[in-house]
Amino acid sequence: MQVIHRYQPTFAERYPVPFFVALLDMLIVIAAGLVAHEYRFSTFDMMGRYNTATMITAIVVVVCMASGGVYGSQRGYTFWRQLGVLLVCWCSAAGILLSLSFFLKVSDNYSRIWFSLMLATGGVLCLLLRLAVYLLLRRLRSSGMNLKTVLLVDSGGESAGQLRSGRALDGYGFRVATNLKYSPDEDWLKCLAERVDQHSVHEVWLCLPLSEGGAIRSILYALRHHTVAVRFIPEWGDIRLLNHRVSHIAGLYSLDLSCSPIDGPAQVLKRLEDLVIGGLISLLILPLCLLIGVAIKLSSPGPVLFKQYRMGINGKHFKVYKFRSMVVHNESGGDVTQASRNDSRVTRVGAFLRRTSLDELPQFFNVLQGRMSIVGPRPHALAHNEYYKDLVESYMQRHKVKPGITGWAQVSGYRGETDTLDKMQKRVEYDLWYIDNWSLWIDMKIIFLTIFKGFVNKNAF
Repeated sequence: MQVIHRYQPTFAERYPVPFFVALLDMLIVIAAGLVAHEYRFSTFDMMGRYNTATMITAIVVVVCMASGGVYGSQRGYTFWRQLGVLLVCWCSAAGILLSLSFFLKVSDNYSRIWFSLMLATGGVLCLLLRLAVYLLLRRLRSSGMNLKTVLLVDSGGESAGQLRSGRALDGYGFRVATNLKYSPDEDWLKCLAERVDQHSVHEVWLCLPLSEGGAIRSILYALRHHTVAVRFIPEWGDIRLLNHRVSHIAGLYSLDLSCSPIDGPAQVLKRLEDLVIGGLISLLILPLCLLIGVAIKLSSPGPVLFKQYRMGINGKHFKVYKFRSMVVHNESGGDVTQASRNDSRVTRVGAFLRRTSLDELPQFFNVLQGRMSIVGPRPHALAHNEYYKDLVESYMQRHKVKPGITGWAQVSGYRGETDTLDKMQKRVEYDLWYIDNWSLWIDMKIIFLTIFKGFVNKNAF
């Protein structure tokens, strides 16, 4: 006789938790409105228009957070990711409310101090609420509660290696209950289905290389009688990825494998960084540049500036400016010979400029022109690009962003002559790490390191 197990719904299934969280957020906004009113007018007794404005604010905030996915499952997300989404939602709500007050011509009827304090207090309280929930869930999950179990299909790659430890995912709300080594045959598919039943897992994660992508259809068919969630975590192997993410293009999902993160708002932010910092530095170094120009002119015949075509963003060529550090000379066949130690072409003034990196100062004009950034991969001579692009994998990916006066590779010690292939490979590796992890904070860190340890170049001559 078949035993029928009575279904017992969980608390989350019995009660719509997101609804209660949204209601709590509305109460937080109302409380923040009362606190702000008491601070501004020394009374909690809000007048009619302030009551209306508070209710509208609460509704707009909740709608923005619902649209941003705040009330969806946050399992698997870091707290910083949740914080970022929450901040965007609150800023969106503030923008909508300010637009409404402007178009309805009612902004003069409300205290700006009250409005600002209400949003600031409400935002902080919502953040503290989610921080408390996050810490509580971490504590529960470390005790083995509130976890979803996972069957990990392991093909022996790096992704599976990171997930293989049974308790490594506890903080994210998951635990690997069992591993199953992948094998492309029918018996393995039967074993997979049996393991799912045996361990009663909630999800199946497929850590497979792209070459085995065709097996996913067979796996889904083998699990057709199960209700487990199935996730595909590709094993990229030795493929060099750049800012990989999922995009929604033309109604379809696209897995971007090689894209620049400096796009959209980030591109505007980086350009503002270049204009503000670059403009200030240009004004400060102007007297020094005049002195260097005079010194170059007196030390050897020829122009003060050295101009050479380099490759910029998206492979476009531009003229880069540097103070001339060598005697004027021509090389046959368009070759470009890197300067080497005790190079007879380098002048005395030029040697000093190279050691202190002062020969790079005119490139701030390139920055103001928009052809370079203060921070980015250093631009190489065109001949060097042609030489190294076939020797160093992903070399040309350096050109997905604007080249820079200084960069992560330079402050990490990879400056000067790249006389071996290994040195160029390390420089490219650091450049690609910068592109893949760009942030305003990283730019500030590189600029700081350049000021205090990056100007004097021990590898220069």
